[in-house]
Amino acid sequence: MLLILNILELGLISGTAIYTSLNILLGIEVLAAVSQGKHELTSCQQSVSSFRVLIPAHNEASGIEKTLKNLFLEVQMPEQICVVADNCTDNTATLARNLGVQVLERTDETRKGKGYALDFGLTHLAKVPPTVVVIVDADCQVKPGTLAKIVNQSLALNLPIQSVYHMALPSDPSPRDRVSAFAVTVKNRVRAGGLSRFGFPIPLAGTGMAFPWAALQEVNVASGHIAEDMKLGIDLAIAGYGPKLSTETLITSNLPSNGTVATSQRTRWEHGHLQILTTYVPQLIKAAWQQKRLSLLIMALDLAIPPLALWVIIGISLTLFAGILAIFAGTIWPLVFQGVADLLLLISILVAWGKWGGKDLPLLQLLAVPLYILWKIPIYFKFVLNPQSTWIRTERDQ
Repeated sequence: MLLILNILELGLISGTAIYTSLNILLGIEVLAAVSQGKHELTSCQQSVSSFRVLIPAHNEASGIEKTLKNLFLEVQMPEQICVVADNCTDNTATLARNLGVQVLERTDETRKGKGYALDFGLTHLAKVPPTVVVIVDADCQVKPGTLAKIVNQSLALNLPIQSVYHMALPSDPSPRDRVSAFAVTVKNRVRAGGLSRFGFPIPLAGTGMAFPWAALQEVNVASGHIAEDMKLGIDLAIAGYGPKLSTETLITSNLPSNGTVATSQRTRWEHGHLQILTTYVPQLIKAAWQQKRLSLLIMALDLAIPPLALWVIIGISLTLFAGILAIFAGTIWPLVFQGVADLLLLISILVAWGKWGGKDLPLLQLLAVPLYILWKIPIYFKFVLNPQSTWIRTERDQ
């Protein structure tokens, strides 16, 4: 019995040590983002006419015109925009073509996914390669001046640049919607902003991204992975093109108002994140050792932090385990250390909320966080029992 308790105590101490270390990293990211101010990436004053905008679109007839009209304010001519109508069964291609943009149509029922659509578009652009390629999803709206900024920054740094990706609330948001939007903000603005301030690569968010043409030649974007954006960012970082965040830019999409659609979207995001975590953390650590690059090690550690709700669940589980061990084995120190780590996580979340969460998540709505975590538990169980492996488009609100 004593041996079993010793083994359990050793396992708990190891788990708490990892949990604490990653919470320290998270805390540093939050503090760096909060104190960032109006720091901007280096830009150049070159003409931005040499870039192309690539939009992968699968059955986006309901919103493609709005997206294109918004982007027309960011380009000099409609022909700079290339829409890949990918396996469409609606009139996405016709609507886009009527607005004067270039349209490519792709039909391939065996190779489905955004990555394959992007590869198809890039293969076409390779005939006359642009200096920079900007990728925008077909349901997004960009803040005026965003594309010019990320293109110039990409040219100046010769690196991929990610604009701040914000998920806007539906017209009548539920408390769960508000917590979900805040969780996305923590990932896309807070943590990414902290990493970028220190010069470390960030995860790509999938839209509002500018890439030097040379960088895209170093990676294979043809993929059906459900988290193709995170995979692309990691592949680019390993190849020496670590993405940076442009904090003065903004691209917006809408959270789905339908509960079933929201669960489907979250399942794809969470399962994709966890699949990338289990696959790429070891690869990044290996590459960091081989290339002697601290930036890749930091990227691996940041990637090792799972989605926020799951991270809270892990913290609660470790705390309960430490409490049980304290009762039956009389070992109090693991519980003390675990409590300190939990407090550090709580402070980090509250600091991030104080800076960026108050608008979408009012103080009283914070009480919905436990319900949000409960909503996510079946998604994580599904990952263990039957993880999603195929790309499924999120249905758009009409």
